[in-house]
Order: sequence, then C-alpha cells, then structure tokens
Amino acid sequence: MIRPFITLAGFIALWWAMAAYGGVPPYMLPSPQAVGAALWTQREYLATNAGVTLAEIAIGLTGGTILGALAALGVAASPVLQRWLLPVLVLSQAIPVFALAPLMVLWLGFGLTSKVAMAMLVIFFPVTANFLDGLRRTEAGWLDLARTMNAKPLYVLLRLRLPAALPALGSGLRVAAAVAPIGAILGEWVGASSGLGYVMLNANARIQPDLMFAALVVLMAIAIGLYVAVDKTLRRLLRWAPGS
Repeated sequence: MIRPFITLAGFIALWWAMAAYGGVPPYMLPSPQAVGAALWTQREYLATNAGVTLAEIAIGLTGGTILGALAALGVAASPVLQRWLLPVLVLSQAIPVFALAPLMVLWLGFGLTSKVAMAMLVIFFPVTANFLDGLRRTEAGWLDLARTMNAKPLYVLLRLRLPAALPALGSGLRVAAAVAPIGAILGEWVGASSGLGYVMLNANARIQPDLMFAALVVLMAIAIGLYVAVDKTLRRLLRWAPGS
C-alpha cells in the first residue's frame, strides 16, 4: 500500500523540480502548488464537470460491456453469424476513434449521447475480443464429455463455455475500465458544453494551465478509481478462477 504513494511522491518531487529549476515557463508547466490551488479554488466547478464525465464513462462502460458480451456470445453460438459479424468487428478497429468522434457529435448532438456512444465504441472491441477468446478456449475434455452425454449446443454454451470464459471476460473488463475515459474525453474535445474535456479545452484557450492540469488530475483519479473498483469486484466474483 505504501509503494504507490512513494512513487507518487517521487513524481510530484520531480515535477516540482522541473517547474522550479528546469527553466520551463509556467504557461507550459505549472507548479504542483499552482495546480493544487486550482483544485481547491475551482473544486465546485471541477466536481460538477467531473460528475458529467463520470456519468458518460459509467453508462458507456455498461452499454459497451453488454453489447460486447452479446456479440461474443452470438459469434460463438452461430457459425453463420461468425462468418458475417467477425470481419465487421475486425474492420471496425481499422477506423481510428479520433475520426469517428466528429461524426458521433454530428449525428447524436453535443449532449450526453454522443459521449456515451464514443465510450461504448472504445470499450466494445476489448470486451468482445477477450470474451470470444475465452469462449473458444474452453477445455476440450469438457466439450468431449458434453458431446458424450448428448448435451444440446445451447446448454453447452450457457452451462459450460460461458462459465469457463468468465475470467477472460474479466480481463476484457479491466482493459475496458482503463480505456473508457478515452472515448468520453474525445467526445468532449470535439464538442461539449460540460465535462472535464470541456474544462481542459476552455482552460487551454484562456491560458490557464493550472486549471487544465487540475482537470487532468481529476480525470486520472476517476480512471484509477474506476479500474480499482472493477478489479476488486472481479476478484470477488471470480475468486474461484486461477490467478484471480
């Protein structure tokens, strides 16, 4: 528990030394003291916009997880669906998310919906890919035993392959929790009236680097907190799995 705080303290000390003695202008690298002051004086403003970003991330993470899990189950259950859907899933990753952000804002507006859609797009593929890999890697002996007992394909999927793939789904959820803020922030940078991305853009335009760094610190805290919460929840739910 102490090691992360030691690392954080070392990072802050290096940051302070660069800001104080590195010859970097304050408008490029504000000092930790200035960022801390901005966090305190603008706490209500930051908290309000952090709530918006957190809602976008939470809804996007939930929706992307559900859609990704359903897509993986569909591809694993149906060879026909696999032939049609799997190439589309792979092709979707060839399109940069940055290029889709303006389209999402154009189609869905400047409100919450476009940011949630962006978060879902970022989350969807890691969940689908990891879960599908887990469904495909079910122990061959278990499948042979199920065939020997004349188990129906749907029963094998739901009662055998699905539980065996849950650790792989957990790995996908950990990745999704780490990258979920990316989609929301990208959507806010393209067009928004609230959120931490909106705060950072406004602060940058007004040459307020201390506020911009303060918003970044809050975003990092949200991302770390979300990952830790997802990881601890998965460890409790999948405590029977090796390495959980």
